[in-house]
Amino acid sequence: MSRNALFPPKLLQRPSPSTQISVLIILNPTLITHTLSSQWSLNGTLIDLGNDYRRHMSGGSLIISNLDKDQDTGVYQCTAFSTWGSILSRRASLQFAYLDNFKSQTVRSAVNVREGQGVVLLCGPPAHSGELSFAWIFNEYPHFVQQDSRRFISQETGSLYIAKVEPSDVGNYTCVVNNTVTREKVLSSPTPLVLRSDGVMGEYEPKIEVHFPDSVPAAKESVVKLECFALGNPVPEISWRRTSGVPFPSKVKMKNSNGVLEIPNFQQEDAGTYECTAENRRGKNAARGRISFHAKPHWLQTMTDTALSIEEKLFWECKANGKPKPSYSWLKNGEQVVTEGQVQIENGALSIAALNLSDSGMYQCVAENKHGIIYSSAQLMVLASPPSFSKSPLRALLKARSGSEVTLECKPQASPPAISLWKKGNEILQRTERITLLSNGTLKIANVTKRDAATYTCIAKNQFGTASTTGRLLVTEPTRITMRPTNMEIIVGESIVLPCQIACDPALDVSFSWAFNGQLIDFQRDSNHFERVGGSISGDLMIRNIQLNHGGKYVCVIETDVESLSTSAILVVKGPPGPPDKVSVEEITDSTAQLSWTPGRDNGSPITGYIIQARTPFTVGWQAVDTVPEVVNGNMLTATVVGLNAWVEYEFRVVARNAVGLGEPSPASTKTRTEDTIPDTAPTDVGGGGGTKSELVITWEPVPEELQNGEGFGYIIAFRPVGTVTWTRAVISTTSVSRYVFRNDTIPPFSPFDVKVGAYNNRGEGPFSSIANVYSAEEVPSVAPKRVRARSVSAAQIEVIWEALPALAERVLGYEVVYWEDDTKPDTIGKVRISGNYTLVNITGLKANTVYYLSVAAFNTAGPGPQSAPINTTTKKPPPDRAPLNIQWNMIGSTLTLHWDPVVAAETESKVTGYLVLLKRHRYNDINTILTNKTTVELSLSTNDNYLIQIKATSEGGDGVGSEPIHIHKLSMGARGSGASGFSPLDLSAVLISALLCSMW
Repeated sequence: MSRNALFPPKLLQRPSPSTQISVLIILNPTLITHTLSSQWSLNGTLIDLGNDYRRHMSGGSLIISNLDKDQDTGVYQCTAFSTWGSILSRRASLQFAYLDNFKSQTVRSAVNVREGQGVVLLCGPPAHSGELSFAWIFNEYPHFVQQDSRRFISQETGSLYIAKVEPSDVGNYTCVVNNTVTREKVLSSPTPLVLRSDGVMGEYEPKIEVHFPDSVPAAKESVVKLECFALGNPVPEISWRRTSGVPFPSKVKMKNSNGVLEIPNFQQEDAGTYECTAENRRGKNAARGRISFHAKPHWLQTMTDTALSIEEKLFWECKANGKPKPSYSWLKNGEQVVTEGQVQIENGALSIAALNLSDSGMYQCVAENKHGIIYSSAQLMVLASPPSFSKSPLRALLKARSGSEVTLECKPQASPPAISLWKKGNEILQRTERITLLSNGTLKIANVTKRDAATYTCIAKNQFGTASTTGRLLVTEPTRITMRPTNMEIIVGESIVLPCQIACDPALDVSFSWAFNGQLIDFQRDSNHFERVGGSISGDLMIRNIQLNHGGKYVCVIETDVESLSTSAILVVKGPPGPPDKVSVEEITDSTAQLSWTPGRDNGSPITGYIIQARTPFTVGWQAVDTVPEVVNGNMLTATVVGLNAWVEYEFRVVARNAVGLGEPSPASTKTRTEDTIPDTAPTDVGGGGGTKSELVITWEPVPEELQNGEGFGYIIAFRPVGTVTWTRAVISTTSVSRYVFRNDTIPPFSPFDVKVGAYNNRGEGPFSSIANVYSAEEVPSVAPKRVRARSVSAAQIEVIWEALPALAERVLGYEVVYWEDDTKPDTIGKVRISGNYTLVNITGLKANTVYYLSVAAFNTAGPGPQSAPINTTTKKPPPDRAPLNIQWNMIGSTLTLHWDPVVAAETESKVTGYLVLLKRHRYNDINTILTNKTTVELSLSTNDNYLIQIKATSEGGDGVGSEPIHIHKLSMGARGSGASGFSPLDLSAVLISALLCSMW
């Protein structure tokens, strides 16, 4: 918080009854105690707030109500008081802005001029305070005079300048004055401008009527405006320049037809001589003025709070910068400090040769020039006190290693500084070869031995009193490191323990820490790898799952009360090599690529070799490739990859290996395409056959894209009848095609052809495949099977029988049975094919109690021949959809007797012809079936097995729904039970488990 209260000048409009001003001073909290008071002065006179109803203070602020221009105008300053003294605030100037009316409201005297003559109309603003702005009304409001190269209104004087009068200028002119603070506006009386009748004014050279002073002071960062305007005929042109020849920076603006030069944010470099030139064809004139740079003071160096002992010397210096150079003065508690006796002031420096208590207080350094004043404040405390060790007593117990040097400091707080002496026990210490007594009271004992162990007392004394402090010195044996870590080499992933063990004096407190490459190991943060192990005299470091970044220097640091020891070791971690880099293809052909790369890190083990890998759009991941030389050793950084496919885009990468293993692969090289060449791979699996009459169908396995060796790839198909010489060729340019059909009515059916298929691309023809034997299309069988019969086997199955065809001219590869329900349901057509000379087929999955139509035809590769005449048959009615109910069972010994109610078929179901009992043994996992036409059955069971039993009704339509499964346990011999369709056990010996049976069937 600043100690300098900053009060800029304030300019107020005319006071209204409720107008008030408040000014706040802020003091550094270190300067004040719990109480703070302040008082205000006006123009150097203390303001008496006791009898002033308009002024009062609130929290240090001065509040003035019902402002009065005569009573309240002036310079205000606050004085703040604390227990340590007082300081002055900066001054604040309070002024009142106003604007009086023009004294006379009568019409001003006319101004008579000749046409072509220049004229100046004076404004003569009334009494005012605050910045003004000016405008002129021509004849009547709101017709304001517009400024241009011929007319100019000075914002300095308010006058209107017309460089060359024209007839249109004749009229009444009224000056308008605005107060920019109060926003008040007053108008002068009109000034008539009249043309004389004695002729026109001739041409004459410019006469500068408006120009800036010879010397213009300008404050830093202010806006500087220079005015320049001339009368003349013709109208003069205004231009500006710096006499130094330095061009204007971009921030400089020309306004009002160059009548005003504006320099915003004025800086030191903007200072200099400026020239305004007015010129017409009759001549020119110039005006010059120098702008000087001025800046209010600002601090370069200030003093700080200081506490010194009585009779010490004070030296404070403050430095400020400003233009002009500021002067300095000093205040103590708001009063001027003058050079007198031991107090000296020179160039902003204050010195007091020998301080006494009365010199305590608040001091201010004041720097001032004509543009401002600044204050810097600080407190001076002059101390006078007897010695005290409350803040710096000797340690009650000080431990020191035998042979070391001990330093005991005697630092009492005392003003003035105390004189000190030392005692060992009751004996006053004197200087010896080993004992040094320093002037600041410090005691040093060199090469400490056990005999130096004792109680030591420092006694301090000044004119205000005496004090002492006592501590005991304990001398211990040196600490020794008994086991140190040694330099090691280790493989990535292994774990080790670095030993660090000591022997030490039992009176010492010991702590261990480890540093790795200069950084302290944080065992909590790095617990995945580092752990401290061992007891109080062991600081062993365990490193688990060592990584490459764990290689480096490890330092064990042993700290005791009296000394610090360390021991170190270098750990070299070996791992697989790092990835090679910058893999590039130096040269490439249709089957080889010359590669180069840069080595990666060897990670502690020399690189013994490299493996080259490649990837194409046609491979799954990266594949190792053959190279020349076959083995790329660790000293090589180039190799030639061989065995590449032509016209394929390749990426390459390199993997390094060392004695530890394979490293990470390098980044992939830029994709590079091998050169093209003629195909070197022929199509495979050439064959064919089939098709329709007069066709030769040839098929092959297409050549993969990666083996096509270039653009413009296609196939050459060559064929000839077996036994002939001449080949017929056909060309196919579609790479994905794998079938060619040659049609010719002269081709005999099922005749053999020699066939081969080759490949070509834009570079030429490649090899042909080996010759394959392919038969042309054959004709379908010409005869339909005879004596076709069908019978219904069940509700879902029909058996079809026919007579085999005799030998035909056409091949018969098998028979095809087509079936359907009727001609109005084409979606019910089904088809079953059997190959070979079979004459029977079972059709399953049919609807129950439905009429099916059937027809049989022979087929070969050309398709099916003529169908037999349709026959029909009807499938059986469906079996009963009810399971046997009310099953009763009785177990005597190993004999199980079952009884159940008969199942009665519905009218739409097949009649029951018997019952099927399914018996499944757990141990052998086999199923036995027993067929009976009764509703009872007797079974002989093994006593050493468990059984699952289910009963179904049988019919012509097939087997009906099975009963709920019955579980007979081997321990249930001699039991009995009964149940409905949802079978329930009668006792613990018989358990019905439907889910179990479903999983076992």
